[in-house]
Amino acid sequence: MANGSDVIMKRFQHRKQHVLQRMDKSSKGDIDRDIVGLCNKINAMDDYFTTSSCSGRILLLKASEKKEPGLFLAVWHKNVDVGSFKKSLARVLAREKAVVYFKLDPCILHVACKNLDSAVRLLDKAKLAGWKKSGIMANSDKGVMLELMSTERLELPIARDGKLLVSDAYLDLLLEEANKKLRRTKEKIKKLENMLNM
Repeated sequence: MANGSDVIMKRFQHRKQHVLQRMDKSSKGDIDRDIVGLCNKINAMDDYFTTSSCSGRILLLKASEKKEPGLFLAVWHKNVDVGSFKKSLARVLAREKAVVYFKLDPCILHVACKNLDSAVRLLDKAKLAGWKKSGIMANSDKGVMLELMSTERLELPIARDGKLLVSDAYLDLLLEEANKKLRRTKEKIKKLENMLNM
C-alpha cells in the first residue's frame, strides 16, 4: 500500500505532465527565447514545473482598469533602438486616443513545487541570483506555488489623446534606462540558470 508521500508525489507528477503538455496560453503564443533554458532546466527537475514565464519586456499599453484584448499596443522582449521605438510609438499615437503608458516589466516565473522544502530551496537560489521580489504565493493540497520576480521596473504615462506628454529628450533617456534594466533582468535569468547546476 502506497504511503502518503508516494501519493502526493504521484499527484504532483500527474499535474506536472498535464501542465507541460498543454498549449501555451500567453498573448505571445510561445516561451521567450531568453528564458526557455531556465524553464527547461527547472522542468527537468523532479520537484518542480513552470506554469508561466516572461523574460522581461518593454511595452506600450493602453490605460485600463482591467485586462482586456488590445491592451498591449507594442511589445519588445529585447532591447529596442530609438528609431524603431519612435516609429512604433507614432503608429500607436495615430490610432490610440486613450492614455498610453510606457512600461518595463522584469523577468517573472511561476513555479509549482512538490512541497515547502523544495520551494524554499529554489526561492533561496532565486534570491541569491537577484530575483529579489520573490516569494511563496500559495501552499495547498495542490502543492506550493512560487512567484519568482526581479526588481527592474518602470511604468509611467507618456501620451494622451494621441499627443506626447514628454519631450523627445526624455523619451530617449527613458528608453536608454529601460534597455539597461532589461539587460540586467536577462543577466539574472542566466545567473539563476547557472546556479541550478550547483
